[in-house]
Amino acid sequence: MTETVTAPGRKIYSSVLEATELPRIIRITANLYAATFSLMKLLPARYIVDRAEAAGTLTPGTPVIETSSGTFGLGLAMVCRHRGHPLTVVGDPVIDADLRRRLEMLGARVEIVEDDGRPGGIQAARLARVEELRREHPGSFVPGQYDNPDNPAAYAAVADLVGATLGAVDCLVGTVGSGGSTGGLAAALRASNADLRLVGVDTPGSIIFGAAEGARLLRGLGSSIHPGNVDYTAYDEVHWVTPREAFHATHDLYRSHGLFMGPTSGASFQVAAWWADRNPGDTVLMVLPDEGYRYQSTVYNDAWLRAHDAVPTPNPDGPGWSNIPATSPTAGPACRGHGVASKP
Repeated sequence: MTETVTAPGRKIYSSVLEATELPRIIRITANLYAATFSLMKLLPARYIVDRAEAAGTLTPGTPVIETSSGTFGLGLAMVCRHRGHPLTVVGDPVIDADLRRRLEMLGARVEIVEDDGRPGGIQAARLARVEELRREHPGSFVPGQYDNPDNPAAYAAVADLVGATLGAVDCLVGTVGSGGSTGGLAAALRASNADLRLVGVDTPGSIIFGAAEGARLLRGLGSSIHPGNVDYTAYDEVHWVTPREAFHATHDLYRSHGLFMGPTSGASFQVAAWWADRNPGDTVLMVLPDEGYRYQSTVYNDAWLRAHDAVPTPNPDGPGWSNIPATSPTAGPACRGHGVASKP
């Protein structure tokens, strides 16, 4: 049975942005806690826009252009709608119809690009189109979630919440995409606990930590580029979780704990539960980035899972493989096998 450690503050929020951007801290097991977001990427989107407005680089009516096929685009669309900035989101064909409709209902223009075979794959193609649009619209603002240091800096607010509710954390587990959430939250938590261990979660086919590039069915983590916001020296361990493992853990998170979350949350739970079980004396915090409603026709749909050869499969031994990560994006995994991630 889960236990909510803190209740939301008793206040009237000034906007849906303020009401939604911070997580609930929930106890899952004796030493495992979850930072449970409704829409995690709303936080850095709002923070980046705030900082740009304060600096004068984003003024009323300034066009905003960004690349996303997921929740950063949705968070940014909510912020831009609230602040009155016209938004163009450059995505790729994997963007689902429901998300595209939500973006467009918020006033965003969605432009889809195809993989043209350049290095960096579809994400490089999306970034190239963003740059083209930026040149076509002088004075526009590009948030730049992959390289803007305001992305990780936004998570200092989450560290403040964790410190005020849970207290000291020994291990932080989270998925890695842009590098903002895990890197930013770890940096802020390490200000009060330099010994915090940071465990990143990636997926096969992502090149972030040096693995070979390939197709990725598990979306919302991993990348075909090396984001500038990934601080490779910050991670103590990296685990690669397959789609079957992540989808099984996503279902288990709901069946066992009533948390209806997306597949990146399942991937985080897969690794965090494994780590917490092997380190019972440590307080472990996992990041659950978004809720499951967007995935009801995919990750929670048996026909879709069978069609993609991704029927959820448990892995009782833990993540398929893990390693002490390289400190550069091209060095590649150092080793494979269970047990590598255990603390000395």
